Amino acid sequence: MRIGIFTDSYFPQVSGVATSIQTLKEELEEHGHEVIIFTTTDPMAKKFEKNIIRFPSIPFFSFKDRRVAFRGMLSALKISKELKLDLVHTHTEFSLGLTGKYVARQLGIPCVHTYHTMYEDYLHYVAKGKVLRPSHVKLISKYFCNQTAGVIAPSEKAKNKLISYGVTRSIKVIPTGVNLKKLSAKSMRDIRYELAISEDELVLLSLSRLAQEKNIQAILHAFPKVLTEYPTAKLIVVGDGPIRGALEQLSKELKIDQSIRFTGEVNVNEVNAYYQASDLYVNASTSESQGLTYIEAIAAGTDIVAKSSSYTDMLIYSGKLGKTYEKDEELAQTILEYLANIKKQETTVTERKILLNSISATVFGEEVLQYYKEAMHVYHQEKMLDPKVYRKSVRRG
Repeated sequence: MRIGIFTDSYFPQVSGVATSIQTLKEELEEHGHEVIIFTTTDPMAKKFEKNIIRFPSIPFFSFKDRRVAFRGMLSALKISKELKLDLVHTHTEFSLGLTGKYVARQLGIPCVHTYHTMYEDYLHYVAKGKVLRPSHVKLISKYFCNQTAGVIAPSEKAKNKLISYGVTRSIKVIPTGVNLKKLSAKSMRDIRYELAISEDELVLLSLSRLAQEKNIQAILHAFPKVLTEYPTAKLIVVGDGPIRGALEQLSKELKIDQSIRFTGEVNVNEVNAYYQASDLYVNASTSESQGLTYIEAIAAGTDIVAKSSSYTDMLIYSGKLGKTYEKDEELAQTILEYLANIKKQETTVTERKILLNSISATVFGEEVLQYYKEAMHVYHQEKMLDPKVYRKSVRRG
């Protein structure tokens, strides 16, 4: 098959969406398929990139490190016709997502969509939440998804949200997989040495975009209590974003700045070095549709502490690979309890292996390919039954 992936977010932008798309691209190509990525321009992008087509774009409102294309629909259609795409896979509900749907409709091929983002947690980026409301998110999501041949949700949480919005098209839960070989490979970098942290010191890791919805401030507020039990502990904060300055200031106000290392953004191919240098990965976010960093950490051999959800509760295997909590006020105690109990637990090799086999990039690619086949079958069946009725039904959403 020749598959066109339409996305507003791709490398060199650093995000879970970009990582997910790269993983999918590699797996599809491994199975002999050709993947062409239609995405936005980026000042940091390489001049020549094989099978990556970029369209003029601008930063997205106050979300300056994300971009949206402002033209290219007709050009995308022309290129897609020349390439003879078999299927369109959209990864955004906005600029290039709309372009992808237009291309699929004009070429008479199915459009599959992955719903990555829980937008209700990001409304503050558009006019400080004064323009877009949750009701708008509901309408946009419902309209977009109901015009596709099928929807992929990375978690049950995302699927349930779409159902509550009124999405009636087929929704398949397929968690994004991770490259187990890349993450488990022993890194040549010694992060502890680079950050002046000794081998016997406890290290907690936060790795995400530094933004309000990631709730890293909750980790900083919890850290002083951790220091009362582990006075030499260190917290590594990996990532960059709009609230980095505020977080650095907060660390000073809490008098923990000497125990924190802000590294800034790191290359996606180097994240395993940070996971492997840490004793525990901590994530306080409530905005994740899946949370790739959770499974990246486990794949790299690092247990996790995260906010409770059906997804994170499943990942930790009843406490053998981490621990979850309900409220931010419980975070510090949860970390301390897990650190105290981990020494008493039996080996987690078996549980980790079972989990990783289910979330590998290989399984991810195979499940997406199978869903492509199902979506193509349904799409062509509906067209055969009544092309006019089919077009009208998907346009109504």
